[in-house]
Amino acid sequence: MSVSSSSVSANPSAPQLYAWIAISGLIIFSAVAILAGAGSILRLLFPLGSLLVGLLLYGKYPTLYLGFTWWLWFVTPWLRRVIDYRSGWDGSGIILTAPFLVTLITIITFVRYLPRSYRLGALPLAIAVAGVIYGFLIGIVKNPLVVSLRSLLDWLTPIVFAFHLFVSWRNYPKYRQTLQSTFVWGLLITGTYGIVQYLIAPEWDRFWIVQTKLLTNGIPEPLGIRVFSTMNSPNPFANVLLAGLLILLTSDSFLNIPASAVAYLSFLLSLVRSVWLGWFIGLLSLLSSLKPRLQMQLFITILIMALCVVPLTTIEPFAEIINSRLESFTNLKRDTSFNERSQLYQENINLALSSGLGNGIGSKYFVNEKGLLQEVTLDSGILDVFFTLGWFGAIPYLGSVIMAMFNLLTNTEGRADGFSRAARAISVGVIVQMLFGNVVLALPGMVFWSFLGIGMAANKYHQHERLLNKKSVA
Repeated sequence: MSVSSSSVSANPSAPQLYAWIAISGLIIFSAVAILAGAGSILRLLFPLGSLLVGLLLYGKYPTLYLGFTWWLWFVTPWLRRVIDYRSGWDGSGIILTAPFLVTLITIITFVRYLPRSYRLGALPLAIAVAGVIYGFLIGIVKNPLVVSLRSLLDWLTPIVFAFHLFVSWRNYPKYRQTLQSTFVWGLLITGTYGIVQYLIAPEWDRFWIVQTKLLTNGIPEPLGIRVFSTMNSPNPFANVLLAGLLILLTSDSFLNIPASAVAYLSFLLSLVRSVWLGWFIGLLSLLSSLKPRLQMQLFITILIMALCVVPLTTIEPFAEIINSRLESFTNLKRDTSFNERSQLYQENINLALSSGLGNGIGSKYFVNEKGLLQEVTLDSGILDVFFTLGWFGAIPYLGSVIMAMFNLLTNTEGRADGFSRAARAISVGVIVQMLFGNVVLALPGMVFWSFLGIGMAANKYHQHERLLNKKSVA
């Protein structure tokens, strides 16, 4: 059976009415449950309802499934905060499993096409999954099963989703349109909420910061929050914005200007310097990969967006906090965060590289020289991969990332397709952050692996189109 006839292919004749009824039903039920104070019920039923809707969309409406999945990643953490504020704190955070469960539906695609992964060109993604499974097997030996299973979601989910996007390459034009629309609207809504969050500090966001004691989220008061918008923390939010802002540069949506204004301002208010750096490197990658005509269009787009965004960053209450963070780039020796990160890196490099078998997925502690359990804090994604997967798992895992990125960067197919170039730039912009943290897991991992997968799909699609054109000419 070919990919085009599989369940992951679109069925253009299928009416979407039932899909929108299912999605609307989930939204209305959630809103009513929150207003009625039935948060304890919604914590369980929302993941279940999302999974049922996801299964319907996956089987019948694959483009809607793609958008639905991403919106769950965008808004579920916010929904959890509102429920906890109205119905009482729930430390388990079970509602947060909703986007993982819906995304993991694509494991059906993975199992189905795994035997043909080499022929399809998906071998790097299959190898990455193998590295994760190895780490999980080590993890369940060394750690509690529940802990390993929860961490497995962070590691595995983004890769199988990328695999699904790649083997569905025949649907690339529809997927491209869906991702563009989803991220443009996502930037507008989450960017706007981010500014409101900074200025007002909604009660549920303050409640969340107090309960979690996450100092990285700032002070629970107006003008004190490090913006994380509808997501859990600044870094995942900033990486979503990184992707959306690079997509905006190749989009012709009528929402580009307002989405850019609120998204760039929220991006700066997140105060995540590693993601700022990733965005800049991604921008350079995008510029270098386009044809000269498209480069000129991109320069004009950047200029127009700068004229809209820069004035906002020069007025209070935004200017001081943004400028002080930007100035830290020029004086790293006096930067406390940078110095602490450097010290941690030096302390943990031997710890991370000393285990051939690895400590397994879910490992948070190790036995120190005094025989006591000590929590591991690794401020490097590369070291975290080696600590978790060991040499036996890290080499195939990181090797698969290098193979896929090499394929993406050296393939010249579709240079006129701005979105495919943006997908490549997003992958570059995220992966360079591995020097500062593990960004291939959970939501940042979804950004990296998804756009890696759709970028590979774009190359395969354009290669197929070029061959068809040659045959038609001949």
